[in-house]
Amino acid sequence: MKITILGTGAGLPTPERGLPAILVEVEGELVLFDCGEGTQRQMMKAGASLCRRMRIFITHLHGDHIFGLPGMIQTMNLLNRVHPLEVYGPPGLSEFIEETTLSTMSQPSFLLFVGEVAEGEIYRGKNYRVEGVWGDHSRPSMAYKMIVGESGGRFNPDKARALGVPEGPMRSELKSGRSITLRNGRVVSPEEVLGKPVPGRVIVYSGDTKPSPSVAKLASGADLLIHEATLLADLLEFAERDGHSTVEGAARLAAEAKVKKLILTHISARYQDTAPLLKEARAIFPKTEIAKDFGVYVLKS
Repeated sequence: MKITILGTGAGLPTPERGLPAILVEVEGELVLFDCGEGTQRQMMKAGASLCRRMRIFITHLHGDHIFGLPGMIQTMNLLNRVHPLEVYGPPGLSEFIEETTLSTMSQPSFLLFVGEVAEGEIYRGKNYRVEGVWGDHSRPSMAYKMIVGESGGRFNPDKARALGVPEGPMRSELKSGRSITLRNGRVVSPEEVLGKPVPGRVIVYSGDTKPSPSVAKLASGADLLIHEATLLADLLEFAERDGHSTVEGAARLAAEAKVKKLILTHISARYQDTAPLLKEARAIFPKTEIAKDFGVYVLKS
């Protein structure tokens, strides 16, 4: 699983920082979290095709996180994209895409699905699933958790046969982690026929938020937490006013959640030198890095 940080700035781009976007590559699919202006060009520079299978998860409807969508969808159309595109985000996303994109271009050459999200499980596929909780920002902002390679354990057909579970749909239900009831009334739970579960790798992306108990809970034990850290601690008042985290706040949350690694992003343009940010964070949570555009991280299974 490869994670590429495409944009690390807050509010406006700088010569060194694009706007928020995080690209995850997993088993041939692309998953994009946020799509700030210029994201499609950042993807091209990173060698990621706009025609590959892809899903996009938007944290909230502030411009620096969504203004890249219209141009990206139009470019996909010009490239005669074939694969469907799924875009998930807070309520209002459908209207945004309709008004800024679909009303100004021809009918897309591909199927475009827009899903407006609520807390809980948002997407479940063969290789990964995505959950979300609301953070604490100036407008509804969803923090996302992506779980990759999770498995309920290997199915044991001999145990199923001994319990009287017939071949067919009931076994599929058990493999999916759901209990079934046999004709004789006996309830069979997945644990009775599955081996030891495999937890999978976990990435959490905070979106824009103050340090939030809901995000800390979502990130508990995560392999990687990518958290916004717009300002240093001396500007805490401004961070709280605008619904953002300081570096110190993000580091304390990472320590509380006992994550394995913290990457700080969404850095204010006032900080050309990020050394003070890194120093402030590592004083609280040593396993911290400051994100850089095109920084690559690999999580092995």
